[in-house]
Amino acid sequence: MSTQNSDVPPGWVGGFEESNPAFAYPDPNLSSLPMLDNMANIPRIKRQQRIYWPEFSWETIKGNPDSRCFQRFAHDISSIGYDNTGRIWSIICPQQGACAKNIGCLNVEVTVQAQRGWVNETNRELAADMTVEAKIWFSPSSHQNWLVRQAWDLFEKESLPFPSDKANAIQVATNKVGNPDQPIFAISTGQSTLFEAPEFAKHLDKAWAVGNIEVQIGEIIPTNYPKVDTFNQKILDIFNIASGNMLLQGNILTWNLWFTTPQLVNTERWITHAERWRKSIDADHGRHCPGPARYADGSLFKPEHDFLQEFDDLIKIIESLL
Repeated sequence: MSTQNSDVPPGWVGGFEESNPAFAYPDPNLSSLPMLDNMANIPRIKRQQRIYWPEFSWETIKGNPDSRCFQRFAHDISSIGYDNTGRIWSIICPQQGACAKNIGCLNVEVTVQAQRGWVNETNRELAADMTVEAKIWFSPSSHQNWLVRQAWDLFEKESLPFPSDKANAIQVATNKVGNPDQPIFAISTGQSTLFEAPEFAKHLDKAWAVGNIEVQIGEIIPTNYPKVDTFNQKILDIFNIASGNMLLQGNILTWNLWFTTPQLVNTERWITHAERWRKSIDADHGRHCPGPARYADGSLFKPEHDFLQEFDDLIKIIESLL
């Protein structure tokens, strides 16, 4: 890891980790802390570590470790925010996109709902719990696609929600690996032990610290509109084909969080940061994405699918709305 300490700003006090012996490694237990709404305590944040290299990984064929691919999500969105004692108050997670021929591009965001935990700048460790949903919506570049436009117009005519933006996104539940009934899962210090990441997905020479997350993908969350749910499920299926089953139910999505040196936080900038970058990505899809999904040997993941059947299925779903 980077040995740079001179750039760490003053004001670090620490102590929250030591406030309860149960918080300590090797098996941090944070259950005594409430799960906090991720945006409810922003004024308490004094410091942050930016997750400048969010390196995601998943099996493109569930259960086949040789199919594992790696993709870095957008650089400039993710951060973990905490106070001078090290208590975490908010976590901003990243975004990415995938495109399907003749259908368009989709944004995906890992949206944090609640969290709890601690950071220790002295030894560069952290432990946290959180709950998240994956959200998918059509990027603006897809809005001019005639199929997307036709579906959107029909949805509006019937006063049905259409996944044209984050507010109406398709939502996918997540859970602790191996426990579908437990939505809370951990962020741990160090790299994931499920696999050995390739060198292009490591940043030992630049990062200040590293953590990891492992989460299992759950079911799509229903909207209570059956026709919308059928449409959304088909869009999720298409997204999974285009992305290599990133959000396939039962698949395990992991990411290594490579942090930059701690920084002081401006409250107003924290509040507006994620929304500003989301709009920036929407305005120019993928501009902040450093590269495509790759296998461990460096070769590119490419979906071997022409999407014609999915195209026909979407037309039938849209026609059912008439």
